[in-house]
Amino acid sequence: MKNVKRETRNVKRWSVVLCAMVMAVALPALTACAGNLALGDPRQMTFKPVEFTPPEPDRVVLENGIIVYLLEDHELPLVSITATMKTGGWLDPADKVGLASLTGSLMRTGGGGGLSAERVDEELEQFAGDVGISIGRQSGSASLDVLSKDLKRGLQIFSGLIRTPAFEPARVELAKLQSIEGIRRRQDNPGSIVSREFVKLLYGAEHPTARESSVESIARITREDLVSFHRKTIQPNGMMLGVTGDFDKSAMVALLRETFGDWKPGEVPVLTIADAPQNQTGKPIVRFVNKDTSQTHLRVGHLSIKESDPDYVSLAIANDILGGSSFRSRLFNDVRTKRGLAYSVGSRLNTGVHDQGVWLMRAETKLPSTQEVIARFIANMERMRTELVTDSELAEAKEAYVNSFVFSFASSSAIVGRLVELEYDGLPPDFLQQLRTRVVALTKEEILAAAKKHFNPERLTIVAVGAGEALPKLLGGFGNLQEIKLAPEH
Repeated sequence: MKNVKRETRNVKRWSVVLCAMVMAVALPALTACAGNLALGDPRQMTFKPVEFTPPEPDRVVLENGIIVYLLEDHELPLVSITATMKTGGWLDPADKVGLASLTGSLMRTGGGGGLSAERVDEELEQFAGDVGISIGRQSGSASLDVLSKDLKRGLQIFSGLIRTPAFEPARVELAKLQSIEGIRRRQDNPGSIVSREFVKLLYGAEHPTARESSVESIARITREDLVSFHRKTIQPNGMMLGVTGDFDKSAMVALLRETFGDWKPGEVPVLTIADAPQNQTGKPIVRFVNKDTSQTHLRVGHLSIKESDPDYVSLAIANDILGGSSFRSRLFNDVRTKRGLAYSVGSRLNTGVHDQGVWLMRAETKLPSTQEVIARFIANMERMRTELVTDSELAEAKEAYVNSFVFSFASSSAIVGRLVELEYDGLPPDFLQQLRTRVVALTKEEILAAAKKHFNPERLTIVAVGAGEALPKLLGGFGNLQEIKLAPEH
């Protein structure tokens, strides 16, 4: 609900700005072309790409190491504060996977700052404040949305939950029961199954990127584990704040010093995730899960590059042309439009900075067409590796990327959030602008070279979740075939 409310405000706030910006670019071109419309084809009209220079937030570092990005926006009497913390599920002990996630949820729901869980909820409700806290695989995050008149009290509650969570025993037991119930239902969804098993095959089931909690691992976690994990990983010098909305910069910095200034710095965990070994068998790895479902759920792909790789832009545009752009992509037009084999089809390049990326093709198709869909996947991948893309494909992919660039900065919170994310990942603040420049200059030859280098048929992992005895026969010709037998969650 927090994200919905925030995005609703952002859309209302920035839609007028974006429309005005687009019109400012388009109207001069329309005026110039108006006199020639009677003689020419309006479909041949061209426009300059949308240009947008986002405002620059201020960056301040508090004495205890907290990094703060601030961007004032006085249109509405609202303040939004986000916290990004150097913690994450990569720090989970092998026998207590799920500890980080449970810690994050209980920092919000278990009381803190000298207030009981019930009192926290009551106070926030009184002034319509909204606080959320969670810990993911590579970072922790917290957010506060509050009216500017209630900022001081809202910030006090926010700080208390982050700094001194209570982890009330009753709330701990409730959170563990809820987590276990979610685990027991995890194998109900075939789409979720195929995604999880695909990632486990790529990285290895014990790799921090792929490992998952179990009933047993959650049951082992104690309140003392939560307290210890919080104490060891949540430090002021490992936290970054993003502040946007209706405030005065100097007053806000003073309030942050008053709220967080006595928090002593500590030892910050170093975010390091080891690379996983690539498929070195020389042929695809093929696995299937026999589950009663109306369609075969497919994932076909392999480990890929990081976002900081020099080939990232070339490979991202290659993936966009292959299957990332939905209605205009090759996979969509071949597998869905031309052959009618799948309603949902496409490809994705999921990249980060701290662990290896994943490139994959995906589809849901009826059982008899499973083999043909995989064959079309491989054929289209091979075509990307051996033929130059067309001029129109390259132009459309570039235009889509360049014109969507503005939406990375569609609100004050988005602008600040991007800078926090980039600094957290160790990337330069103008990284997105660098990517845009590289996309504009990209050539067909660079795309072909990247596809040939990074789309590797012999390294593919193929996972299918479907029903029927025919499924193994349909998959057997693509590589080393084995069945994945899901262990019951109990």
